[in-house]
Formats: sequence, structure tokens, C-alpha cells
Amino acid sequence: MKLARGCSAWIVPPFLAALLLLFLDRELVAGAFLSLTLFMVYFHRDPDRVPGGEGMISPADGRIIQDQGSKVSIFMSPFDVHVNRAPLDGVVSGLEYRWGGHRPAFMNPARQNEQNIIYMETPGGPIQLHQIAGIMARKIVCYVKSGDRLSRGDRVGMIRFGSRVEVIIPGGYSILVKNGDRVRAGETVIAVKG
Repeated sequence: MKLARGCSAWIVPPFLAALLLLFLDRELVAGAFLSLTLFMVYFHRDPDRVPGGEGMISPADGRIIQDQGSKVSIFMSPFDVHVNRAPLDGVVSGLEYRWGGHRPAFMNPARQNEQNIIYMETPGGPIQLHQIAGIMARKIVCYVKSGDRLSRGDRVGMIRFGSRVEVIIPGGYSILVKNGDRVRAGETVIAVKG
């Protein structure tokens, strides 16, 4: 199984603690640390994905919680894959980090939460990808920098432990998803040109 970049700091410590506790004959506590290790491995999974169909693909796994106008918001529970992907081919034109709160990511006030914004210039027009921290998410990881050329479905970063991703879609696209739909990063087409 492929794991997300930089995950060893989340997986190795609880695993080492489990081994130490086993050595000290503390099986019950060791079992708790081993369970935590297994959850961390599961959470940091990073499966390969093949972009589906034509058009803009989902930047995140999860459930659509808003599809108003030119914005699609996706809530990622702790059980979804948290690696985010480029919705279209394009070039990263800028990055912006905003400090903020840590409200539940599925609620509207989460727009004021801590977030990282990836600006992209694409053949279909400019897009913005907002990686938004949630109540448990305390770490937004961005894999890209200004000037990077991305292909549709390339990994752009991840958010740890429940969060939200919003994509601002350029004019001329028709949104194909609706509130409540489940989507998969790098596979589900969420909007098409025309």
C-alpha cells in the first residue's frame, strides 16, 4: 500500500511505543498503541488514481456539502483518503496561506478556518483550490509551489484528520454533482465545459 508523503512521523512513534510496551509486558496499553499505528497507516493511505472521463475531476475524496454557483465544497471525514489532487491540467500561479479557526469542516463558518489556497491557470480558465482545516485537522500539507506544471489528477497536498476542500470553478463549466454526492479524488468528474 502506498502512503502519503511525510507520514512516518505519525506512524513510527506509536509503533515504537507499542513495541516498547510489549517488551515491558504491558500488552493492553501496547494493543492501544498498535491500534493507533494501524489507524495512522489507514489514514495516510495514498492510492493511485486514474482520472475519469473528460472535464474537471474532484480534488478530494468525500461528500459534496455545497455546490453553489462556481464553488464546489467537499467534506472529508477521517475515514476518507486525505491526499488532494489537481482538478485540471495547469500551472500553479500562486499560493496563499490564511490563518484561521478550527470549526467543524462540514459547517459554513469553516470558510473562516485555517486554509491554504492554490491558484492555478488552466486552459479552461483560472481556478482556486482551498484546503481548509477542520476541528481535528491541525496540519495542511502543500506539495506544490508557484510555477509547477500539473497534470489532471496530480497530487497537490493533504490535510490531516477531517477537513474540507473547495474548488472555485471558472465560467463556462457546468457542475455535474449535487449536495450529498460521494466523490473520489482524481477520478470523479465534477464539472464539464459548456
